[in-house]
Amino acid sequence: MARGKTMPLDDRGMPADWPMHEAVELGPGKVKAMFDAGDDITLLDCRLQKEKDIAEIDGSVFIPMQELADRVDELDDYLDRKLVVFCHAGVRSMKVALFLRERGFEDVWSMAGGIDLWSQAIDPAVPRY
Repeated sequence: MARGKTMPLDDRGMPADWPMHEAVELGPGKVKAMFDAGDDITLLDCRLQKEKDIAEIDGSVFIPMQELADRVDELDDYLDRKLVVFCHAGVRSMKVALFLRERGFEDVWSMAGGIDLWSQAIDPAVPRY
C-alpha cells in the first residue's frame, strides 16, 4: 500500500472479510468515527515501551499488559467511559479487554487489527513495524 493512502473499510470499520469478534472488538474505522463524533472515548495502549517508542496514537493512556494487574487501579477514572484497548495486531488487547471486563469495566473493547491496522486504514503517518 502506498504511503499516505488508506484502505477502504466496511460498515464494521474493518477491511472487507477481516475476521473479528464483534462482542469484544471494534474496528479502527468505528473508533475513528467515535472520536470524530465527540464521543467520550479513551484509548489504552497495552504494548511494550519499545513498541510505543516506534509508533503511538496521540492521547492514548499507556499501561503495558505485563503491568496491568498491578496498575489496574490507575484506570478507575475510566470505569464509566468507553475504553478501547490496542496493541500491535489485536491479540494482547483482546486479553486486556477481557481482563478489564472481569474487573467491572462494562464498556471496554479491543481495537481489531491494533495499531498496525490503524496505520493502514486510518492514519498512515503512524509508522508500521
